[in-house]
Amino acid sequence: MTTRRQSAPAAVRWTAYVGVAIVFAIACAFLSNWQLSKNSERTDQLQLIATNYDATPVALGDLLTPGQTLPAGDKWRPVTLTGTYLGDQQLLVRNRIHAGTAAYEMIVPLRTAEGRVFLVDRGWEPPGNRQPTPDVIPAAPSGTVEVVVRLLPGENLPSAGKNAPAGQVPSINLPLIAQKIGGADGAALDRGAYGQLVSENPAPATAPRGFDAPSADPGPFLSYGIQWILFAVMGFVFIWYVIRSERRIRREDREDAAEIEALAATDPEAAARLAAERVAERTHSRTKLRADRDSEDEDALLDHAER
Repeated sequence: MTTRRQSAPAAVRWTAYVGVAIVFAIACAFLSNWQLSKNSERTDQLQLIATNYDATPVALGDLLTPGQTLPAGDKWRPVTLTGTYLGDQQLLVRNRIHAGTAAYEMIVPLRTAEGRVFLVDRGWEPPGNRQPTPDVIPAAPSGTVEVVVRLLPGENLPSAGKNAPAGQVPSINLPLIAQKIGGADGAALDRGAYGQLVSENPAPATAPRGFDAPSADPGPFLSYGIQWILFAVMGFVFIWYVIRSERRIRREDREDAAEIEALAATDPEAAARLAAERVAERTHSRTKLRADRDSEDEDALLDHAER
């Protein structure tokens, strides 16, 4: 295979090299665009959080009418509700990551004075010391309460489906939660959004742990996108280096052949010795270059493994 490739005309080999570089560059461009698109999405998310997260709370009805789906631009907007928690309908949302644990979140529907039923995610608790569920599950306050929540869209069901132990749900999927609540309250549950608790007034004596602010980390997408662009450029640089090296070797071979041919006209034995020396020099030089490259590749692999 190698002999056949090396015996091909230089123009054919070089065209093949450039073709490979072009295909590699197209693949890198696709991957770069994918990462840059994700970076753009993440930038939009961070801008939305910066705009909405600490905005002044408004009444729920000012942003979301019953039956309306939460507009994307209103995610994280704080709203106020006044009503009564339906404490006997409290559910636990399992497998929620908080503080590095598979925690549980407490969701409770709240019936407003206007008769609207809206789901409130009051906070989270870690797994218990002797059982998976929390040791303490703070009850929702009784009586009329004014709450401030941040609006979030409902979630999809996990790929594993809707199975969960009694009193629990696998995600904040509003149609599933409405089914779990059942009756008139389940039918009335607002399915356009739910609220992540900010505060309750009057504040209960015991409350679940509060939520951390969303991460402001922009992620690695921009750097990955730039890296793929650099890989594409490096592909062309490598092909240029290979072609340049081949041209240099061919030029040196022609010069050696001309020198040996001229010497052979006067001293055939000296010409033969010179030819053997040049072959040995070329073989040693190329073997050393290959060994240096192998050593560099091994060093790179070791560095990567140590990271």
